[in-house]
Parts: sequence; C-alpha cells; structure tokens
Amino acid sequence: MSILIRLATDWELSKYIREASNTQTPIEIIGGGSKQSAGRPSQASVRICTNRLNTIHFYEPSELIMSADAGTPVAKIETELATQGQMLAFEPVELGPLLGQPAGQSTVGGMFSTNICGSRRISSGAGRDHLLGISAVSGRAQTFNSGGRVLKDVAGIGLTRAVAGSWGTLAVITRVTFKVKPKPEETATVVLIGLSNELAVEAMGAALAMPFDVTAGVHLETSLVKRLQQEDFQSVANPITALRLETFSKFLPRRIEFLKKALKTYGELYIVGNDASIAFWNELQQLSPMLGSDRQVWRISTLLNKGAHFINDIRRHMEVEVYFDWFGGLMWLLISEAVDAGAADIRRTLATYGGHATLIRATDKIRSQVSVFQPLDSSTEHITRNLKHAFDPDAVLNRARMYTYL
Repeated sequence: MSILIRLATDWELSKYIREASNTQTPIEIIGGGSKQSAGRPSQASVRICTNRLNTIHFYEPSELIMSADAGTPVAKIETELATQGQMLAFEPVELGPLLGQPAGQSTVGGMFSTNICGSRRISSGAGRDHLLGISAVSGRAQTFNSGGRVLKDVAGIGLTRAVAGSWGTLAVITRVTFKVKPKPEETATVVLIGLSNELAVEAMGAALAMPFDVTAGVHLETSLVKRLQQEDFQSVANPITALRLETFSKFLPRRIEFLKKALKTYGELYIVGNDASIAFWNELQQLSPMLGSDRQVWRISTLLNKGAHFINDIRRHMEVEVYFDWFGGLMWLLISEAVDAGAADIRRTLATYGGHATLIRATDKIRSQVSVFQPLDSSTEHITRNLKHAFDPDAVLNRARMYTYL
C-alpha cells in the first residue's frame, strides 16, 4: 500500500524529493488522478498529489496570458477563460472518462506534462507550443524556473519543452504560464456521410490545404458514430467525416459555400450549426466514441496520407475500430486482439509507414509486459537517458512510467 502526500505548499516538494532520493524511494506524481492508469504501472510506494496547489496567479485577457499552479483543474481554467471569450487553443484531450475516472479531474500540470492535444493540433500547435514558462522541482530536489511571460523571453524555452511531454519523469511542475486565444465568433461543421477511410483521409487533406480556416478534420467509422451523444448524429448509420470551420460570423457563410464547392466530388455535404458543432467537438475532446468498451485503446500518429493504408494492413492481423483525427494523421484504435500479439503487430505494421504508437488503455498486467510508448532508436534513447540522469539521477520521479530506464 502506498503513502499519499497532499502538498499544501510548493516548497514542501523539494523536501520530499530529497528524502526520496536519499532513501532510493520511488515517487508517483499525480494531480487529479485522471491519467494515473496511463503509461507503465507505477513502481512507487509514495504518491505526491498536487491538487491542493490550485491557484490562478494571474490572468491578463488583453495580453492573452495566464499563470496557474499545477494542481489547478483544467475545467477551472476553461471556465475562467470563457468569461472573457477565450480558450485553450490546443484543445486538451480529457482522458479521465476513457480511463475510468470522472470527467473534469485533469489538472493544468498534467495537461502540459503529457502534452496530449485535441483536434486543433494541426491548426494551432501542441500544448507545449503555448507554454511560456514553468516552475518545477527536479529529481535532484532543485527548484528551477524556465521561460517567462512573453514570447521573446526564450532563454528557458528548450528546458520548458523538454519537461512538457515527459509525463513527470524529469521534474514535477508546480506552476505554469501559458498563452490563450480568443474563442472564434462562430463555428460550423461541414459533414460528409458514407466515405471510406481512404476517401475520407483524401477529403480531409484537401480541406486542410484550402485557405478556409478549417481548424479540425475527423473521420469516424459507423460503429463509433453510433456512440455519439450529439442528436444531429444519432440517426446516422454510416461513417461520418467532419470538418470544422471557425471564423467571424460575416465570413462563415461564404467559406462554407467555397468548401462545399471544393469538396462536391466527395458527395453531398451537410452543415451543422454553431451550438451543435460546439457540442460535437466537445464530445470528441472527451473521446466519447471510444467509451462504453473495456478494450485496449491505442493512439497512433503517422503521415496524414498514410493512416488509412495502415488501418487496412493492421486489419489483416486483428479487428479494430478507428477514429481518425488531425485530418487523418492521428488514429485512436479500439482493438480486440490479445495484447501480446496486438502490440507486436501494431508496431511492426507501423514501421512500414513511420510514426508512433502509444498504448493508452489496458490492464496493469498488459502495460507492464509491452512497450507502452513508442520504442526509441539508439541515438534518441542515449539522449533520453542522459536527460533523465541530468534531471533525476536516482530515478525517483515516476520511475519507469514511460520506459524502464526513465
């Protein structure tokens, strides 16, 4: 049974990490716990929770900047931003419901530590691209600050980017400063029905290349469409391909017409209005098409025009249900194959196309037996090992969460 420590102040963290380093005691870092069962199973006997560190220190809407403690709920951040008509542009994915946790538990520290982004990734960048600065404590129990409050303050940006996406294996983030963006004035979703995976990826790629402010493109196979809660799609019994337009209200009708003409060869297009569009994309942000099943979930990224071919190949080895995001460059897979064979087949097949495969949901037994994150080539592994040693030489922080040596 592990010991749970809830931090009351950020300065306590150095003390606990120093003690852990001296006694070689591994520590698991958690915020709201929404991603606790992602990655390799914890090897820690002590858990340190940051969710009591939940203050928004400053928010300057006119400067599009916010700074908050790592334990601040993302829902709190989004609510505060909404009062000023602003948002997190990279649309962070909510993993909690997928991993058996309540929605709304994700914290801002966990959001940047994992760097898992939603449908705007292609048009707006990743979470780390919006991160201006961090305060954190390394595995050496050293407190450090990196980055700053303005874009031209780039002295620590490399360090900030190294910590973002490291899943708490390098340092414990205690505070973040990040950019926000205005919400679009109006949103519409252009929907094509009945396209094959290959045609859908082709259509999404064509839309991405057009100057119409298409900020997201997704394609859902029929079985996943049936799991949507949004009323506009509940009666659809075919795959759907959805393209999101976000702009000023006076420009939207014209851009819809341009897009309809440009894509008319792919079939009839249907338009979903502002409120229904927002509800639909909010559903996708919580991965609702993947819920209602306890099967393994894999997250696959590859070149935009290769995803459909990868799915064709992997279906020679196993049954899968797939949801394409990022205009076809990202795939969320539900698989029914036995894991030992499944992981090997996925990685072997993906090697033909290039990309990364991450096991997001599986049992503890499975996650301890397979490489949860994409295996690294020798040069990248060497750099990663050195980085881990520089930040956390005794490997006390989230030990082996990503790789056995991290």
